[in-house]
Amino acid sequence: MQWWIHEAYYSGGMVLVTSWIFWVVFSITLHELGHGWAALSQGDGTPRETGHMSWNPLVHMGPWSLAMFALIGIAWGLMPTDPSRYRSGRKGRVVVALAGPLVNVLLALVTLTALGLWIRYGNSGTVFDERLRVFLLTGGMLNILLAGFNMLPIPPLDGSQALMGLSVRCYVWFHHPAVRQYSFFAIIALFFLFNVGTWMFIWAQRATGAYLGLLEMLLGTPS
Repeated sequence: MQWWIHEAYYSGGMVLVTSWIFWVVFSITLHELGHGWAALSQGDGTPRETGHMSWNPLVHMGPWSLAMFALIGIAWGLMPTDPSRYRSGRKGRVVVALAGPLVNVLLALVTLTALGLWIRYGNSGTVFDERLRVFLLTGGMLNILLAGFNMLPIPPLDGSQALMGLSVRCYVWFHHPAVRQYSFFAIIALFFLFNVGTWMFIWAQRATGAYLGLLEMLLGTPS
């Protein structure tokens, strides 16, 4: 099994490696800030009080997350909030939970729309053109992947938090000690035993291609 950076380098060169590193760090940071902005809008000052309303990736990802990202390509972030302070109660939990994935969706739309416009109107055939396409394509697909992954209904992912705000039964279920204790192992099993990561990657690629195809239809092919 090769180091993930080796695999990325052999498949797309240093442009892909640097693009992937940039987008992972930037997208996770913005994802967590999305949760923070939503929590503040709900009257919860915890993100600001704990110093997490920062653009510093170390604040959100921490050294362990960044180390795991360097080693195996897996990273995560954290935005501390206090649902008991949300002015909208359970509805506030849904709003805060969905804010992070929504940021990733918006980032995907911005980067892929920029890519579609560049393909239509940009100067193709140059080294800059090739590198820009890799950079924007990586950002769009990665953010689709992050949005989909975070919406899985497994604690502590955002999908479970949203369900807790929508259903009292889900709230009780996800707070069961056994569920909270083994949820991390459930995520590991899904990705390494049932290959869910590969299927999600394929889904993100297809969604990216579908959106770029829609843009091509709307903008027309380059002359």
